[in-house]
Parts: sequence; C-alpha cells; structure tokens
Amino acid sequence: MLLLGALAIALIVVGRYTNWLAPVRDFATGLAAPFHWIAEAPGRVADWAEGAVVSRAELEEENDRLKHQLLLLQHRAQLLAAVKAENTKLKELMNARELVDDRVVVTEVIGVSPDPQEHVLVLDKGREDGLVPGTPILDAHGLLGQVIEASAGSSRVLLITDSSHALPVQVQRNNVRAVAEGTGNLYLLQLRHVSNTSDVREGDVLLSSGLGGRFPAGYPVGQVIAIHRDPGQPFADIDIRPRAQMSRSRFVLAVTGKAGDDALEDELNGADGGAP
Repeated sequence: MLLLGALAIALIVVGRYTNWLAPVRDFATGLAAPFHWIAEAPGRVADWAEGAVVSRAELEEENDRLKHQLLLLQHRAQLLAAVKAENTKLKELMNARELVDDRVVVTEVIGVSPDPQEHVLVLDKGREDGLVPGTPILDAHGLLGQVIEASAGSSRVLLITDSSHALPVQVQRNNVRAVAEGTGNLYLLQLRHVSNTSDVREGDVLLSSGLGGRFPAGYPVGQVIAIHRDPGQPFADIDIRPRAQMSRSRFVLAVTGKAGDDALEDELNGADGGAP
C-alpha cells in the first residue's frame, strides 16, 4: 500500500509539473470516449423521444394561436381600408378611428344547416361570450352574416346570402347607398331597385353602410361583378360576389361592441397566449 501510495503521489507530481504523461492522458481519453457516448445514449434517446412527442401538440397549439391572431389582424386590415377611403374625403381622424376599434370574439363554426334552402351556420360561442341575436359575424375577408339565435354556449348565424336576408350597403368609391339581398346562392348577392342612372360600376367594392343599426359601418360586403340595365325598366339588376368565404370559413369573428385600442390589443395578446 505504501508502495502504491508513493507511486500515485509521484505520478501526480510528474503530471502536475511536467508533460511526460501527456501522451498517456491523450490515449486514455480517446479510449474512454466511446464509453462516455454509450453512457449518455439513454439520456439522448429520452430527450429525442420527449421532443418528438411534445412538438406535435405544441405545433397544433401554436397553429391555433396564429390562426386566431391572423383573423384579428385581418379584421383590422379590412377596416383600415374603409378608414383610408373616409380619410380621402377629409373626415376627422377620431371619427375614422371609431371604424377600426370594434371588440370581437373568435369563434369556430361547428355545424351547418342540412336544409339547402337555408344558409345557416352553428357557432361554438353564445350568450356567455357576448353573442346575442343581431350580433354581426365576419371572417377574414368580409361580412358573413348575423346571429339569429343564441343559447348559453352556441349560436345560429344567418348568412347574408340567404334569400330572406337584406343588408344596407354603400359603394366605397362614391357612397351610393343600396340594399344587398341574398339570392339563395352562396356566391351571389343582388342589388335591387337601383336606378338605371346610379353611378355603380363593375368592380366597385360595397361596404356596410351602418343604416338600420344592425351592422357597423365600413365592413367589406362584396364586389360588383355584373350590371344588367334594361332601357325599358326604371331599375338595374346588379350582381355582387360576397367577399366572405361563405362555405369555407372555419374560424370567424363576432363583433360584440366598440372598444379602444387597448382592448383590441388585449384581444391580440389573448390570441397570442392561447386559443380561446
């Protein structure tokens, strides 16, 4: 033991103060490397497995958050277009800001009416979330419809394309007012009783006018795609393509009231922090 102890002390001193044992250390380090790799392999496998399992759930959650946030941002972009049009007519900035500060709730379409003659959706939000009959509903592109029935946790929405629906609108270019009526076709609205002499052109964008107090002013409704004028008739028939994706929107927005910039930012922060 004394001999081994003395040998150990001698090796320590030689290794500390000289480089004589450097080749031996290098050889021993290289020899031990595979054993370190094998010893750490279970930990690496566990980390990989945990990442592979958790990442899918995290990606789905992040995808939902981004979808909700995109809807909110596109909602603001829609209204900014209306604000720009109003600003060109020299309206005051505060009046324009009111057009983009609506309080909205993100909701999901969970059902569609089986009756082909009835354009009705079912949403997963209801009175507990602020949705009541008359609440406007829109998607990322334009007005979709309005709530006609609301229970505690769900609601039914009548689309603007339903044959029983009518919506006051105005031409964005010149503020000509009209009424857009549903035709029973998911891809077509019509303006009826518009004078043959009215300044309405193909390509004109129609916005909600706010008349009647049901829909807020400034939301995109549709675009003129055809005008039928008969010289023998006092009125023209005008075909409108809805801006909203009537048959494809899964997540939509319910406009539950007015709010300031801070409230809208809270909505964005809520969408960023988790799916509602």
